Amino acid sequence: MAQAEGGPAVVTPAAGPGGPYKVVVIGTGFSGLGMAIGLKKAGVHDFVILEKANEVGGTWRENTYPGCACDIMSLLYSYSFEPKNDWSRMFPKQGELLRYIKDVVDKYELAQHIRFNAEVTATEYDDATDTWRVTVNGGETVRGRALVAGMGPLHRPSIPDLPGLASFEGTAFHSAEWDHSYDLTGKRVAVIGTGASAIQFVPQIAGKVRHLTVFQRTPPWILPKPDRRVTGVERALFRRVPLVQRGYRNAIYLMQESFVLGFKNPRLLKAAGSLARRHLARQVPDRDLRRKLTPDYTMGCKRTLVSSDYYPALMRPNVELTIEGITEIRPRSIVTRDGREHEVDAIVFGTGFHVTDAFAGARIVGRDGLRIQDAWRDGIEAHLGVAVKGFPNLFLLLGPNSGLGHNSMIFIIEAQVRYVLQCLAMLDDAGGSAISVRPSAQDRFNRWVQHRSEGAVWVAGGCDSWYLDREGVNRAAWPASTLAFWLRTRRLDPGDFQIERRDESAAPSLSSR
Repeated sequence: MAQAEGGPAVVTPAAGPGGPYKVVVIGTGFSGLGMAIGLKKAGVHDFVILEKANEVGGTWRENTYPGCACDIMSLLYSYSFEPKNDWSRMFPKQGELLRYIKDVVDKYELAQHIRFNAEVTATEYDDATDTWRVTVNGGETVRGRALVAGMGPLHRPSIPDLPGLASFEGTAFHSAEWDHSYDLTGKRVAVIGTGASAIQFVPQIAGKVRHLTVFQRTPPWILPKPDRRVTGVERALFRRVPLVQRGYRNAIYLMQESFVLGFKNPRLLKAAGSLARRHLARQVPDRDLRRKLTPDYTMGCKRTLVSSDYYPALMRPNVELTIEGITEIRPRSIVTRDGREHEVDAIVFGTGFHVTDAFAGARIVGRDGLRIQDAWRDGIEAHLGVAVKGFPNLFLLLGPNSGLGHNSMIFIIEAQVRYVLQCLAMLDDAGGSAISVRPSAQDRFNRWVQHRSEGAVWVAGGCDSWYLDREGVNRAAWPASTLAFWLRTRRLDPGDFQIERRDESAAPSLSSR
């Protein structure tokens, strides 16, 4: 048994460090761990989880910026089969979420399946053996009959290509790669971007910096954040009467899910828009600043954010909001379109992640040498966000068009895990060596996605968002309710997939107990 630095103990799985395994899972965030738990519950124990870092956590390990927290309520942002009855707050902070993930690893004894410091550098399908060759840093190869990519879409920070950025002599970093060794106290700091991360860390650093300049391209819609401590009485009630907690969770789910009605009928979001405008007017009395912070696009076009301390932070005398575009970065300053030069000591990018091109730099090679970039030359797509034609035995979690802007992604993860398990069971029952989605099924599904997206708020709402690719096509958002997704993935349609059979002695069962 080895001990990963800063993480739990690691036990080498029975198949040996290089496999072959029945399943190789990439990532130890909610997606990868959810898949691992699903495999164990299905009786599959011959799998390995490859983790690039030295501890588990995914997004909640990577993001440690000041104020990092979930913007979905804690009772909903957890596995449905593993409720936590002692959340400290209605909206959990990063540390508490990371602790929850580690507790799940311990409870389900997943540490023995995890290989830490194993960053995947390439994956290639072997046509001769119907297995995946997964190369990790250092050149070592791990083989698996099936490959599950559980990295999620938020693993590649996006930094804009600004003229002169390489010449900047101060400190610059992305919020997902926060430099805790650099003390912002007394510094002149620039924040570029005003998305979900920025509205959390700006209030945390505004009081310690000498001057803070926030560079905004598009103002977000912001609703008040109903955060508070979960009382001892509530925690005791959840512990003693689990049905109460489940009822509370379901109520929150339905409240969040109601927003989906407005994605096709924006008029239904009128009340929420009025609440957001009142929230802005209440917290920002300055008329000019309020004008800069008022969105000119339809609510829901971008992800609607929640915060009760972002606007007050912008009202501080040492904080300035500029809506002028950046034209140049100089060694010690940022120049904006109006010709003004803003002197800064540090730049923090709150500019989100590569979503529609999350796999742009990945080496994923499928059948007959097909590269994922070539398969997706006209845009990323997958059947139910899970299966890609030309890539047998490969399954994505939170793949194309399975993203949400209104509810908990864990709901989608659990539905996709169940769907993947059905695919593996179908393969095993048929005595096959490979399963792949039929091109006709993937094409039919994606025509439906784009049809459902026509006129939807993220396409016709008047903004540029991470839901859309460069051509303005929805490649990220699920265009219907989460209930619709659950129904579509509840039972696998065998006609959507094709099974291939080879020498069965060379193809270990994927669902053997």
